[in-house]
Amino acid sequence: MAAFRDMEEVSQGLLSLLGANRAEAQQRRLLRRHEQVVERLLETQDGAEQRLREVLTAEKEVAQSLLNAKEQAHQGGAELQQLEAELQRASEEDARLKASLLQLSRELEELKEIETDLERQEREVDEDTTVTIPSAVYVAQLYRRISKIEWDYECEPGTIKGIHHGPSVAQPIHLDSTQLSKKFISDYLWSLVDTEW
Repeated sequence: MAAFRDMEEVSQGLLSLLGANRAEAQQRRLLRRHEQVVERLLETQDGAEQRLREVLTAEKEVAQSLLNAKEQAHQGGAELQQLEAELQRASEEDARLKASLLQLSRELEELKEIETDLERQEREVDEDTTVTIPSAVYVAQLYRRISKIEWDYECEPGTIKGIHHGPSVAQPIHLDSTQLSKKFISDYLWSLVDTEW
């Protein structure tokens, strides 16, 4: 740009020297013409520099936008990976819960079957006890009246305890069924029964 201005100054100097004759007039026209070309060239150069500055500014903006987009894409990729990991964990938890639910459903079905079976057995026992218990109660009461023995039902297993209410005196009973035979125990208990009515 400075070189063009120097050329302009030289051109003006030449015009002033050649101004006296006709050749000078023609040279002046040519120099003016040359000056106009140089002015247009300078204007064009100024316009080109302005456009270059605008292009550089636009390139900077585009580059910054590209960097921002890359950063957002990187962050988006990290978030996507995190979401995929969370989805994987949720899928595994879902599968585990489904398996647990299936197991619980099977157990529930088994319990329902057991409940149905127990209800059936309870009905059967109820039917049996309506016949058996009254007769068993009758037999137990008959044995108590005949033997006059009051049993201790809270004693330890393997121990036979009670009180025999004999004709004159009450006598405690304490037998160890682990050491005595069933025949001996039976004979002993029947020996306590009074034969006189």
